Amino acid sequence: METKKGSSHKITNVFWITLAITLAFVAVGIVAPKGLADVTASVQNFITTTFGWYYLIFVSLLVIFCFYLIVSPIGSIKLGKAGEKPKYSTISWFGMLFSAGMGVGLVFWGATEPLSHYAISSPEAEPGTNQALMDAFRFSFFHWGIHAWAIYAFVGLTLAYFQFRHDKAGLISATLDPLLGKWMKPSVRVTIDVIAVFATIVGVATTLGFGATQINGGLSFLFDIPVDFKVQIIIIAIVTVLFLTSAMSGLGRGMKWLSNTNMVLAVLLMIIVIIVGPTLLTLNMMTDATGAYMQNFVGMSFRTDPVNAAGREWINNWTIFYWAWFISWSPFVGIFIARVSKGRRIREFLAGVILLPTVLSIVWFSVFGTASTSVQRAGFDLTSLKTEEVLFGTFNHMPLGSLLSVIAIFLIGVFFITSADSATYVLGMQTMNGVMNPANRVKFIWGIIQSLIASILLFSGGLEGLQNMLIIVALPFSFIMLLMMLSLSKALRKERRDLGLYIKPKSLRKTNL
Repeated sequence: METKKGSSHKITNVFWITLAITLAFVAVGIVAPKGLADVTASVQNFITTTFGWYYLIFVSLLVIFCFYLIVSPIGSIKLGKAGEKPKYSTISWFGMLFSAGMGVGLVFWGATEPLSHYAISSPEAEPGTNQALMDAFRFSFFHWGIHAWAIYAFVGLTLAYFQFRHDKAGLISATLDPLLGKWMKPSVRVTIDVIAVFATIVGVATTLGFGATQINGGLSFLFDIPVDFKVQIIIIAIVTVLFLTSAMSGLGRGMKWLSNTNMVLAVLLMIIVIIVGPTLLTLNMMTDATGAYMQNFVGMSFRTDPVNAAGREWINNWTIFYWAWFISWSPFVGIFIARVSKGRRIREFLAGVILLPTVLSIVWFSVFGTASTSVQRAGFDLTSLKTEEVLFGTFNHMPLGSLLSVIAIFLIGVFFITSADSATYVLGMQTMNGVMNPANRVKFIWGIIQSLIASILLFSGGLEGLQNMLIIVALPFSFIMLLMMLSLSKALRKERRDLGLYIKPKSLRKTNL
């Protein structure tokens, strides 16, 4: 669907419909938070149990599709017009896509997930054993590596290709035009975009809520600041002012500066932990676990453990949960990274979005996971701490622990701001007919609404129900992604024929066979 002149700067029906749906769930979360949590948890459990095999196959299919495009001649196609250059430097581009994607998640889970797989619930071995320790890193790499980023990369690629090469509106629904064509009725378009926007609203609102509790947990661990609603409201208020200020200044200024700051703080924190932590063990663990990850890549990708109830439950709680979570976040992250990737070639885009973050994730989990499991193995029980306190508990048993904790809090805060900042942009874009530069008033409205939703649900205890809802939304959106794959494949095949992008031996080129 082309962006019509004069209509692109108006708030669309998608805004009002998704707002009404979201507020309805929030109202239920306020009136009956336990009921909402129980019902959505049951639906979520049904989906992960019944469709677990589907999620594994679907995400693996995305990985295969993305790597095919990287090695195919199609990879040379530019996400833009001939001669267009990328707007952002490679460093700034990588910083922005990483900040919008998994920055907060890595800080939150970097020390916690390997510790959990090692000491609490191991995927295959007995918890606390050496094998459980090795498996902990292999599966952490798996959860935050190639599969996760392929989900984001695929959505981002599809949007960028149709928007910048074929001048379509920057909407999820617009990517299906080559496939559905005349069957794309206005009601169908609105339904598709509502699902995408709803996933973004709920995802960011829950992230704001849980992010506030995480920062509160860190401040409590360091400075004995009480963990309560009032403190979390203050944190949300401060973050809201900061991310709205950044959002009003535009991507080229606020978001770019914050993303570069993120990368500097993240690398600084990582280098200090490598130096003061178990350096040699970290390097050996990273090397060994990377080999195990590569060696078991296919097996982990399709592992369902159908005859082992305990193993199956672990897969549901971790792998299937992650895949559903990333799918539900893919409209938000995909739209944002598409926006900042104009002018790059398909091959460069996919390699950058999938491989670079995967390498950084491997290094990150090796550094912080080795630190936390080493503290645990030394006799200090980190598993007794709350999830949001594990990182700070780890630093507490390391040299320069206070400095590391302060840097970590700043890093979490900046990642927090960049995620909310990029979300306001994406929501504004999706509810203003895909316009590249949504009006500040719309971004402001979405920023305030998300912060209010997070605050209300923190007060009522309804965040868990809304988080479950996010996972539920992933199932219908995965079907939309399948249609997007077919649509993109159809368009790319046509362009490959038009441009003559084939690999042929020299002896056949002259005959054009």
